[in-house]
Order: sequence, then C-alpha cells, then structure tokens
Amino acid sequence: MFGIVRPCRHRLGENLKTQWMAHLCGLCLALRGDHGQFARVVTNYDGLLISVLTEAQAAPGGEWRRTAGPCPLRGMRSASVAQGEGARLAAAVSLVLASAKMRDHLADGDGLLARRPVALAARRVATNWGRAGARTGSAVGFDTAVLVDAVDRQIGIETLAGPGTPLLTVTEPTESATAAAFAHTAVLAGRPANAAPLAEAGRLFGRLAHLLDAVEDRAADAAAGAWNPLTATGASVAEARRLADDALHGIRLALRDVEFTDARLAHVLLVHELRNSVDRAFGSASCSHVGSHGNPYAPVGPGGPPSPPPPPEPPRRGLLAGCAVWVGLGCTCQLCCGEYHDPWSGERKPGFCQRCDNCDGCCDCCEGCNCCCDGCGCDCNC
Repeated sequence: MFGIVRPCRHRLGENLKTQWMAHLCGLCLALRGDHGQFARVVTNYDGLLISVLTEAQAAPGGEWRRTAGPCPLRGMRSASVAQGEGARLAAAVSLVLASAKMRDHLADGDGLLARRPVALAARRVATNWGRAGARTGSAVGFDTAVLVDAVDRQIGIETLAGPGTPLLTVTEPTESATAAAFAHTAVLAGRPANAAPLAEAGRLFGRLAHLLDAVEDRAADAAAGAWNPLTATGASVAEARRLADDALHGIRLALRDVEFTDARLAHVLLVHELRNSVDRAFGSASCSHVGSHGNPYAPVGPGGPPSPPPPPEPPRRGLLAGCAVWVGLGCTCQLCCGEYHDPWSGERKPGFCQRCDNCDGCCDCCEGCNCCCDGCGCDCNC
C-alpha cells in the first residue's frame, strides 16, 4: 500500500477526524506493542483502512477502543485509539509490504542502499519486518504468504513487461494482495458474507494504488532511469485515468454489498477521499477551502443550518510543562509535516509545511447536506 488516501482534515469534520486519528494511532501503537519502537516507522495512511473496515463491520459493544497515554505526536495528551485484531491485521500488512518495498529498493540499488554497509543493515531490517508481519498475521488468522507471493510475482511480471503489455497484467499482484487483506476484515468482524464484496473492493483499491503510484512517479522514474509501469508498457496517462475511474466506480458498487454497522468513515475514505486522490494524482484537483482562516462557527447564511457549538476549550499548561512538551514535539515531524496541539493552550495548529490537498467536493453528491462529514445520516447513494 502506497499511502494514496490522504484525507484533508478540514473535510472530515470533527467526529470523523477523531475516528480517523484513533485508527492511525491504533496502528502505530499496535506496531510498537508487538514489534518495538522502530516498527512504528511503517505506519501509513492506507494501512489504517484495514482497521477502519474491521471496526465498521463489527457488532456494537465490542472492545475496539482503549485510552492511550500521552504521546508527543498528540501534544502529550491521551486519546481514544483503536485496538484489537483489526489494528493488528493492519500492522501485519504494513510490516510485510514495507519489507517488500525495502527489498525492492535494495534490488534497484536506490540512493544510499547502493552502499554495501547500508544495504546489509536494510536487508536485515526488511527480513525482520517480514517475519514480524508473518507472526502477527498468523495470530489473527491471516496468512501473509499471499502478500509475499504477490511481491515475488510482481518482480517477474515487471521483468517480462514491455510495450503492449496490458496495465492490468502489471497491477494484478497488488490487486491480489489488497483483496486478501480487505476480505480478512470480514472474518475478524464475524461477517463472512462480506468477504466477497470486500475482496472486490480491495482488488480495485490495489489497482488504484498501483496506477496512482505510477502516475505520480512517472517523471521522477524517467529522470532516475527507474522502472515505471506506464513507461514500460507504453500506456498513456489517459488509459491510466480510464482504469482509475472504472476502479472508483467498482469500489462504490462493491461497498454497497457490504453489511456495515457504521459505514461513515469507511465510506468517506474509500469513496470521497479516494476520488480526491485520483483527481490529485492526475492534476485535476485544487484546494480552495477557506475555513481555516475564518470563523469555523460563523453562520452559513440566511436560512442555513444552525452553527455547531464550539468544542470545549482544552486545558492549559503552565510555562515549564509547556516547554517540556515543546521539546518533545521538536523531536518529531509534527511541527513541520502534520498538525500538532500547542503545548500551552492545547489549540490544534497546522505544521509549518502543511498544505491542504483538494478540500472541495467532499459531499458534492449529497447536495450540501454534509452527510459524510458530520454524520447526519442521509444516503448520498454513491
């Protein structure tokens, strides 16, 4: 999985943003709990979809959340995070695919990995991650061999691919891997009837992941002389876009056949945000959200819905406690690359380099009702 679903937090709304962060933190903590601190570096946005899908199907009342202690990435504040087999499956998949990606870079001799000492250390890390992912996968009943097999077949397919090779031949191993991971969430949630439609959604998600990675990396791969599916097969960007749009439509149809307990977050990520990811990769999206610089609780306009009440003000820290948290934040990438809570006021602030990706159109099919963002419950039938 390549991290293609990168939701703009302004679009998610406060409720779904909190849920999304719970799964992201849950994946990170599952990696740490089973495999140590260093394993947390494989935390990725697409991996958490496994956790989201598992919880979305699960019967209510299960122990799918816990309260985690303070973390520098949350401004040293506690939070409710996802736990259980869904988070552990997400961790297993993330480890195995990260191991495969590192081995792929090793085979290509990319960057520092061309140096023998670095390559030896990286190979050891990749081997350990692969074994760790297999152990965790086995613990939740998932055989990660299907992922390893897909990676091995991918290498062979890329070696033989040339002008005229269908793009879908190249994307097939990725499709098979993601189909297996998505389908197993139905097993963990106790809904075996969901396995088939989720496998279809996962297969198409894998296709999208491969296509968007190829489109986004095409120029860089050409400059570096690296292998790229579009260049190798001679396929056009227009053909890739057609396949991507077909995959988006197929995912929407497959999700309609899945019996969810609470589908809101899964729907936003796999329908709306995935569509935004496609638009972003093909250069047909732009960000125009205006709420971050104005009053988010201002009235919408005459006749509009009432403004939501502002959230409770977070507790403030003293000077010394705030300084201590600031030092902790300085050791992370949150100050630059994400959002962080001000160590003194608790106010959420964007990182210095953060940019909002395509904040338009989250619920454009819902005619402005914001059903996917605030959970009003309407069905936009998409």
